[in-house]
Parts: sequence; structure tokens; C-alpha cells
Amino acid sequence: MNFENSWGNELRSSSYARLEFPNTYHLAYRDLPEILAKHVKGEKALDFGCGTGRSARFLKRLNFVVTGVDISADMLGYAKELDPAGEYLLVSNGNYSHLGEGSFDLVLSIFTFDNIPGWENRRHILQALSKLLRPTGRLICLDANPALYTHEWASFSTKEFPENSRAKNGELVRISMKDVDDKRPVEDVLWTEEAYLQLFDLAGLTLEATYKPLGRESDPCDWLNETTIAPWFIYVLKRED
Repeated sequence: MNFENSWGNELRSSSYARLEFPNTYHLAYRDLPEILAKHVKGEKALDFGCGTGRSARFLKRLNFVVTGVDISADMLGYAKELDPAGEYLLVSNGNYSHLGEGSFDLVLSIFTFDNIPGWENRRHILQALSKLLRPTGRLICLDANPALYTHEWASFSTKEFPENSRAKNGELVRISMKDVDDKRPVEDVLWTEEAYLQLFDLAGLTLEATYKPLGRESDPCDWLNETTIAPWFIYVLKRED
């Protein structure tokens, strides 16, 4: 598979930097305050794959002390512009020990693994992230339901990519974003729920809870499929004893 991270260039970064929580993205963040309050003890957080800092700023508003990390210097540049007082660091895949092993109450990963190919690569990264957790710490991964790539959504369109329906676990899928200026298709890596569960087990992580948020009539959005199909899966994980 020849995968190139769609967010590794300046034009994408600029377009994505202005995106907050519209439409389908609202469901990724709506329930997080309650989930974090239920599962996380402590205030020190790592935003893994922070991009332009949206999730880091979200965590800061919830009174977490946040470090954001990413492999894209362009993305981090925008994060620092939007949050000059924030801590945003450039990292390389799987090399995180300098951040402080056993020092974080929360490692939050939102959409990041949708852009990471390969079983071994993912396992290695998850193992490295788990070492950063305190004994009571939690790793929360929020990633796409495979159905995201075969339906129409308030924030996304897939009708131009019928080949997505034939994609198997680990293969590339494409999707168009409606909420940004850059309309070029985004390439992601399809990953099934069953594969995630196997991956967590291989990485020495125990699944504590799974959440699949659906759209509600009370939400400030004009939903398409969001009320019956959860676009995102939220996995709450802890280190094995």
C-alpha cells in the first residue's frame, strides 16, 4: 500500500486549522466531557496527533494540562499560532519516551489512527503510548466507523468513491470533506472494529468501554445518517496489570 498522509502539507494544514466542531465532527466531541469525567483521574494529558490543536484546546477548556504532539510541522505551526501559550511538540513514530514514561493521566487520540497504516506500525505506536500512562491512566482512541466511508454525512460525502465498499481491513479509502475550503479527497486507512480489538490486545491494552455516539434532534446540526449510524467509535483503554 502506497499511503501518503493527507495532512502532511501546508495547504491541508491551513484548511484544517479553521475547522472546529461542525456537523459530524460535533459527534466526535459532544460526549467526551462526560466520558473523560467517568474514566480519567488526574489532569495531565497528551493529545496524540494533535494536528492544528483543536483537541488540545478542547482539553484545556476542560482544565487538563495538555501537551500536543504530531509528526507534521505544518500542522504544529498552526497549533502554535492558534494557542501561543500551548505546548506543541514534533515527534516521530513510536518515539515518545522523552515525553515522560508513566507521567500522563490521559492520552487522547482523535482521528489519528485513521491515518496510520500497518498492523506492526500501529501496535508499536500503541505500546509506546501505553508506556506514557500512569497506573490509573487511560488511553482514549476515537476513530472512524468503517461505515463512514460508504454513506453520506452532514460533514462528508463518499458517493464519488463506490470502490470504498469493496475495501478490506488495512486498505485505502477516500472521502470528501464538506466543511473545509480544500475539497480534494482525503485518503484514510480502513480499520474494522474487530481489527482494533485484536490490535489493542496485541499492544497489551485492555478495553474498558466503547462508545458509539448518535445524532440527536437536540443537536445543532442537520443530520443525514448520523441518527442511525455512529460515524465514530470511541475506545477507552487501560494498561494490562
